[in-house]
Amino acid sequence: MRGLMLEGLDLRKPMSGRKIAILRIQTEVLRVMVERLLEKGFYWILPVILSKSTDPLWPDPEFSIEKKVEVEIYGEKVSAMQSMIVHKRVLVSLGPEKIFILSPNIRIERRDRAATGRHLYEFTQFEVEVAYAKMQDIFGIYEELITESIKYVRKHLSRELEVLGRELKIPQTPFKVYKRSELEEKYGASWQDEVSRIFEDPIWVTGIPREFYDYEDPETGEWRNYDLILPEGYGEVISGAEREYEYEKLAKKLERDGLDKSNYKILLDLAKEGLLKPSAGAGLGIERFIAYIVGARHVAEVQPFPRIPGIVPEI
Repeated sequence: MRGLMLEGLDLRKPMSGRKIAILRIQTEVLRVMVERLLEKGFYWILPVILSKSTDPLWPDPEFSIEKKVEVEIYGEKVSAMQSMIVHKRVLVSLGPEKIFILSPNIRIERRDRAATGRHLYEFTQFEVEVAYAKMQDIFGIYEELITESIKYVRKHLSRELEVLGRELKIPQTPFKVYKRSELEEKYGASWQDEVSRIFEDPIWVTGIPREFYDYEDPETGEWRNYDLILPEGYGEVISGAEREYEYEKLAKKLERDGLDKSNYKILLDLAKEGLLKPSAGAGLGIERFIAYIVGARHVAEVQPFPRIPGIVPEI
């Protein structure tokens, strides 16, 4: 895809005009997205960083974690947050039913993923969760956030786009929807890379076998989950699903995947008591989305302090 981007790792030098332009665009994109959700009645929740419960990221086919970060505090072992999925499910069941979070994630990716141009070991997700929502509801939310932020950048930040040499297209909505099985049959195991290069607009891909909390129809085997794939080789930028909420299904899938039920005790207790509400949600990788908007050669180019797999900066 794009070559490894190492420029900007020497943090003793002043930022280039290109870097300043990227940060300006990121600032305005986040402002637009936050304002849209606040207008829709969403609650803005602050993130959790350390917890006994986090996303196992298993058995996602894209799993590539080299090491899980764990520490001991107050005599208890906790993990660095890989995704706030468990916390989101609890919150929309017991509190506000529409939430969003700018959630830092720590995923120590394999070193070989540095060269993809898409991976970081610290990044931030723009997380959304809505009680009683379905796939199409979440599609509509993110399609609006994406198109409205791109429209704003084109209209108000043309000077920054000129500095970056970026011609930015407004994608047509609704985005097209494809089944993973169909794409895999047509393009093979590397279907994601292929469709990201071939399609001119973002597309939704549904039916991806993965973590226990994504809804799986017991009769048809259909997974009601989805990824959004960006064009121009930028790949997956959103991952989400309708959620499991029934105790027996959650418990059985945790056993199937070899996961420790004690790490998800609150989730299971709520489900057993009938308090875990059906919901749907997703997380948008902010750095990947901004990289797409600005035409970055490597996603780390949009970070003030790049977090490239295998490289630990001095600061």
